[in-house]
Amino acid sequence: MDSAVSATKSAARKAAKRSTVSPNGKAKKVKTVGVLTSGGDCSGLNPALRALVKTLINDYGVKVIGYRDGFRGMIENDYVELDYKSVSGIIDKGGTILGTSNKANPFRQYQPKTGEFKDVSKKVIADAKKLGIDALVVIGGDGTMSMAARFTDMGLPTVGIPKTIDNDLMATDLTFGFHSAVQVVCEAIDRINTTAMSHHRVMIIEAMGRYAGWIALYGGVAGGADVILIPEIPYSVESVAKVCERRNKQGKGFTIIVVAEGAKPVGGELTVQKIVKDSFDQIRLGGVGMRLASELEPLIPHLEVRVTILGHLQRGGSPIAFDRLLATRFGVHAAHMVMRGEFAKMAALRGNAIVSVPIAEVAGKNKFIPLDHDLIRAAKSVGTSFGEPEK
Repeated sequence: MDSAVSATKSAARKAAKRSTVSPNGKAKKVKTVGVLTSGGDCSGLNPALRALVKTLINDYGVKVIGYRDGFRGMIENDYVELDYKSVSGIIDKGGTILGTSNKANPFRQYQPKTGEFKDVSKKVIADAKKLGIDALVVIGGDGTMSMAARFTDMGLPTVGIPKTIDNDLMATDLTFGFHSAVQVVCEAIDRINTTAMSHHRVMIIEAMGRYAGWIALYGGVAGGADVILIPEIPYSVESVAKVCERRNKQGKGFTIIVVAEGAKPVGGELTVQKIVKDSFDQIRLGGVGMRLASELEPLIPHLEVRVTILGHLQRGGSPIAFDRLLATRFGVHAAHMVMRGEFAKMAALRGNAIVSVPIAEVAGKNKFIPLDHDLIRAAKSVGTSFGEPEK
């Protein structure tokens, strides 16, 4: 090993043994770090885990405990020690080797026998301390960050790593998983484009994104969609129908429409697929593609309309290079945050730099597309419609 690298690692280990600073200002040695992945899965979770664990082991000699299936693992005390070997060879793997859950919530855990919710957070923290866990790293979205902030206040120092395909987290320019999902949408448009041309059809592609339209916007522009419908811009079915008619009269014979699952018509409501009572994100959006088709068909009876719902294809599969790199940078930075005592903070991308931001800026909040976003302006310049009512 290079002597300079060896010296750097030796100094880092000594710094870790000296102490980090806990929220109450007292010196606290960090010897064991817990980690979990929470919420919906996405591409990039494994690269983030790999980077976090390897950095903690290589640079600081710290023990790492991974909780299985997110907060369920903490609630049920289900964990595994993560060593160097356990996180090797996973940078190209989708999903998460630890498993995840979007239902478990230590502050509001559903009790199947009674149908009620119970706060088990104090027991969870007590169990973590029995394991010798000095700090916790959570990899998740806005709901996960909300819980992370509360854990820190209760005496379990916590650091956050942002992940979501939706790219709707505040305080960070991008989250890993987003660009992999965009790539799926773009490739789907490429494939559907050929069958749309062959059959002269109107093809609707429903993308994920919850209450923000980032995936639909980026994927739609990259794939050359003719119409992009996003939550931030309520659409008019009549305006969408006119685009289809105009393209048909121009001899193009087909139209590609990308609609975000959270899109809604002017004066209309969200399309809710179902309510999941025992989840901390109870509303499940979905079905807006079929809804749009049923509204369009009477307005363009001479044109066939078909719907493709991409669904969980956007979450799965190997992360693209960009997400592997971003996840790696987040994981490494989070490890250093823990050892520096930067608790109640989250790793974030600002410009080209990875920085630490207060979790309070993120927890329970959503980042929406500004109406003056440059990609919206670019899309309009090349003739893409956002279904806005004609003035």
